[in-house]
Amino acid sequence: MPSLAVDLEFRGLVHQITDPGLLPKLDAGGMTVYAGFDPTADSLHVGSLLQLCTLRRLQRAGHRPIALAGGATGVVGDPGGKTEERPFLSDEQLRANLEGIRPQLERFLDFSADAGSSRAILVDNADWFREMRLLSFMREVGKHITVNQMIAKESVRSRIDRPDHGISFTEFSYMLLQGYDFMHLFDLYGCTLQIGGSDQWGNITVGTELIRKVRGEEVFGLTTPLVLKADGTKFGKTESGNVWLDARRTSPYQLYQFLLRSDDAVVGSYLRYLTFLDHPTILELDEQTKTHPEARSAQTALAREVCTIVHGEAQTAKAERAAGALFSEKISSLDEATFLEVCADAPSIDVARNEFDTSGLSLVDALVRTGLARSKSQARTTIGQGGAYVNNRRVGDPDARLGSDDLIYDRYVVLRRGRRDYHLLRFV
Repeated sequence: MPSLAVDLEFRGLVHQITDPGLLPKLDAGGMTVYAGFDPTADSLHVGSLLQLCTLRRLQRAGHRPIALAGGATGVVGDPGGKTEERPFLSDEQLRANLEGIRPQLERFLDFSADAGSSRAILVDNADWFREMRLLSFMREVGKHITVNQMIAKESVRSRIDRPDHGISFTEFSYMLLQGYDFMHLFDLYGCTLQIGGSDQWGNITVGTELIRKVRGEEVFGLTTPLVLKADGTKFGKTESGNVWLDARRTSPYQLYQFLLRSDDAVVGSYLRYLTFLDHPTILELDEQTKTHPEARSAQTALAREVCTIVHGEAQTAKAERAAGALFSEKISSLDEATFLEVCADAPSIDVARNEFDTSGLSLVDALVRTGLARSKSQARTTIGQGGAYVNNRRVGDPDARLGSDDLIYDRYVVLRRGRRDYHLLRFV
C-alpha cells in the first residue's frame, strides 16, 4: 500500500505546498489539519467533494481532521474566484445552512470516539469571532500583515484591477479572518496544516505567516488543484445551477447521471480526486477509457463510487437501476418520482385525454406529433424497420395504436426512435 505522500502525488492532489518538508510529516501521521467550508447554502455541492475526500484520506492515514464551518467568514465572503461581492446572509440563514451541512460532513469524516486520536472535529468560527472586539483584532492580527502583502494576493489583485467592481474593505479583510482561524486552531488544537483549493493559496499563506510572526512556530499549507470540467468551467455547475450533496436539492439519480456524463478527458482526474479506488484499478480504468471509450467504464465507476459515499449503497443501487431502465422495458416498473427523474431530460408534450378514445392513438400520429418522425411515411418506415419503441418495447406494426395498457401511472407514455431519440407524452 503506498504512503500517503505517494498516494497524494499519484492523484495529483499536491498543487502547492509551503515547504517540501511537509510530505515526510504527512507520512509520519499525527498532524492536525483543517479545511474550511463556507455555509453559503444549506447544502455543500460537488465542488466541495475534493476537500472532503482529502480530509478523509488524511484521517485514514492517522491525522486529525478539523472541518471548519465558516459561520463568521461566510458573512464576509471570500473574494477568491468571485467577480462580485456576495450578498450578506442573515443570522437565521447562516444557522440553517450550518445545520444543513453538518450531516454531509459526517458522511465523510469519523466524528466518533472510535477514531481515537484521529477523531474529527467540527468547529464554527462564529464561536470565536462573535465576541471579538475590533481593536483586539487589529492589534493581534492586523499589525502583523502588511497591505502590500494583501494586495499582492491574486484574489485581491484581480478584483482591484476591475474598476467596475473593485473590492470592499469587508472582503479585503477576509484573508485576515482566515489567517486568524488558522492561528486560533493552532492555539486550541495544535493544528499545523491547512488545506484548500489553489484559489485559497493567498489566504493560507497569510495564516502561516501570521503564526510564524505571532507564535514563532512553523505551520504548513497545501493546496489541491481546482476541479474543472473539460471546457474549463467549474466542476459541479450545470446549466440549471449547482449539483448539491443534499438529496432534497439534487437526487441521487441526478448526481449519478451528472458523474456518468463526465468527459473522457477529465474522468481520470475525477477518479483520482474523488474516489478511494486503488492505483491499479484507476490505471486499468484509464486504459479502458483509451481503448474502449464507448463502454464508459471509468464514468460508471466514478458515478458508483461517489454516489455511494454521498448517499449510501441503497440509493446508489436505486440510481443504477433507474439508469439501466432508461432504455429498457423496466422503465414502467419505476416509482413515479424516479420515472419522472429518468425522463426529466426528455422533450415532452401534453396530449388531451379526450384524444385518447376507445380506439387509442395511432403510433404513426404519435411519432409525427412528437417530432420523432417528419412525416407519416417516415413514421411507418421507422416502425417497419424495427426502430420504434413504446415504453422501450419494440413495436413493429405500422398500424399499432397506443392503448390504456401502455399508460404508465395512467398518464405517461415514453416513445423512442432508434437508440437515443425519445419523447414523453403526458395525457392530461
